[in-house]
Amino acid sequence: MALIHAFEKSGNALFRIRGQVPVILFLLAVPVIYFTGYDTLDGAAVLVLTWISVILSFSGFIIRAISIGTTPAGTSGRNTEGQVAESLNTTGIYSTVRHPLYLGNYLMWIGIVLFTFNIYFVIIVSLMFWLYYERIMFAEERFLERKFGDAYLGWSKKVPAFIPDLRKYEKNPLPFSFKSVLRREYSGLLATVTGFMFVDFLRQFFTVGKIEPFGISGYAFLLALAITLILRSLKHYTNILIEKGRS
Repeated sequence: MALIHAFEKSGNALFRIRGQVPVILFLLAVPVIYFTGYDTLDGAAVLVLTWISVILSFSGFIIRAISIGTTPAGTSGRNTEGQVAESLNTTGIYSTVRHPLYLGNYLMWIGIVLFTFNIYFVIIVSLMFWLYYERIMFAEERFLERKFGDAYLGWSKKVPAFIPDLRKYEKNPLPFSFKSVLRREYSGLLATVTGFMFVDFLRQFFTVGKIEPFGISGYAFLLALAITLILRSLKHYTNILIEKGRS
């Protein structure tokens, strides 16, 4: 099998199981937190790192929300089982970066990783993320190139793959849909908050031998869980979040 075909095949396989990545990160975080020397960090450093972590994850969520809230149904946007695209997204956030959803994923999860306060873990996860998602992006771009030909090639040559170039921004003719974000992103919100709580509880257990469930992370989790249950119910049992022409 030619290398280009092997890359595409592995990318499609990794695309289908990418939802399991958070589980791997949770497992890796256990020994990382156990062996991290938290006694060398003062209160100011902990506060700064915590805020940077939250800002990174929140930025990733915003990027994903913009991507999902400005894409119509049947486009090269948020798909779960395989590559799907009836039209090509080239305006709005897609005029500044080709893979905004993957960029959002990275920022959301690297924020949680940084919350372990272990810089080596941040570097390792960043490298793992790039190796993993590089194959997925390669497979996705091969699919889009075959489907849209010169239209895709022209767009891809001027728009960076992962690091946005805001100078290339072109206004999206489709208005932002808050309903699309509410309908599709509540699970990501819950997973992110759960990740922060997991790291916080594990760090408490390894450093002081007990867990205080009613702290900031615990209350944030309960709030995110309540939001998730409400939005999931609205999605499955009502038409409130349905919007014509949106995926």
